[in-house]
Formats: sequence, structure tokens, C-alpha cells
Amino acid sequence: MPSITDEALCIRVWDWSETSQTVSLFTRTHGVLRGLAKGSKRPTSKFSGGIELLTLGEVVAIVKPSSELATLTDWNLTALYPGLRNNLQAFHAAMYAADLVGHALRDADPHPAWFDAARDTLAALRPGAVLAPLAAFQWTSLVEAGYKPELNTDIVTGEPLAKAGSYYFLPRSGGLCVAPTDPAAPAWRIRAETLDSLREYERTKSFQETNNNLSRVNRFLASYWREILGLEIPTFRVMFGSDSHAGSGSR
Repeated sequence: MPSITDEALCIRVWDWSETSQTVSLFTRTHGVLRGLAKGSKRPTSKFSGGIELLTLGEVVAIVKPSSELATLTDWNLTALYPGLRNNLQAFHAAMYAADLVGHALRDADPHPAWFDAARDTLAALRPGAVLAPLAAFQWTSLVEAGYKPELNTDIVTGEPLAKAGSYYFLPRSGGLCVAPTDPAAPAWRIRAETLDSLREYERTKSFQETNNNLSRVNRFLASYWREILGLEIPTFRVMFGSDSHAGSGSR
């Protein structure tokens, strides 16, 4: 049976036995791949001594249509991302990114640009550089999934968004307005500074870690993802706190 070879990030790993593992890999050209690595933890195996969470490698796997798990035959480790291992906030951000991919993507649904963003984010995360890479990753994830927020048109009137001190984001419509008209529809108050930061990213494709508004930007994007998924992924509160109303109030 033919095998596939692809660049992959390990986003979940479980012990299958004393010597074997099951893993969830985010691959560049094959999407999320779940597989069994038999004997991966043996010192003499072809799996670099075992597949570790939040690492990058080249995977070789046999995918059988009749099986939910692919059979992994080789794993060549290429990046360990030491910046994640030395800082708790960076590690939490990486875990949130991996968790988001695992919940947002179906198996075998490739998104090369999303993969590139995840790989670049893990490489960029380190002490003092957490919020900017995470915000960029969340934005790219929304774009790739087809949920990019509309930042320039009033979602209610259809006119260019008027200048204001704050706006309302309608998560069910994916856009902003100055004055919502449906009291039954969720509407989150968004500060003008948050909108300015997102617009600046659209222009420059870069967030600056010195931007004091990045915590609000990340929380807004994470709350929007929570609304899209219809659930709160396990690492949401670890990264953004225990406020169960993260989408409400002024972002």
C-alpha cells in the first residue's frame, strides 16, 4: 500500500502501550492525521525515541481507508521549539494553538497556509514574545476557516463603518456595527483601539509585542472562535482566564 510523506506538527499524543504511541499530527498537505506509531518509544526505533507534543518532523505513514488510524512508519524530528519549554505563558499559547487546530479542523482537510502559520507561531513563541505571534495565528486561522471578521463595513447598514469610540461585534454575522438593531442577537462591545490593531495587522501582516492592546485582541479572537466552535476548548481558560463571559464587555 502506498505511503505518504509530509511535514507535520504533533498536536496530541497518547501512550498506546509501553513502547507505542497514538498521535494527532497537523500535516502541511494532508491536514490532520491520526495515527499509530508502533514501537516508537524504543531507543532503536525510526521515531527519534518517541514523538513529542509540540514538535515538528517529517512523517511517513500508510493511510488505510478502512481504518481510523494511519500506520506511522517513520518520524524524522526537525524542530523541538525550546522557547516553549522555558516559559509557561509561551507553552500555554502553543497548547492553545494546537488545541484550536484539533477542534477546528476535520481530519484530512489540508490547509497549507494554516499549517505554515502554526509552524511559524511555535518557532516565534518565547519569553517576551507571546501575544503577537498568538494573535497573528488566531487571525490566520479565522481567515483559513472562512470566518474572517469584516472590519470596514457596518454589518447592519451595509455602509462604510463610521468612526466611533467603540463598536459592537455581532458574532453570528461576523462583522461590526455602530448600533445593533436586534436586541436578541449577541453583540460584543469592541473598543476602537482593538479594531485599529486588527486593521493595522491587515495592512502590515504584523502585530507588535509592544502593542498594549494585544491582550484584548487575543481575547476577542479567542471568544469569536469559541462562538464558531460552539464550545470552549480546554486550553481557553488556561490561556485567557476563568471569565466565562469572555465575549461580553468591552474588548
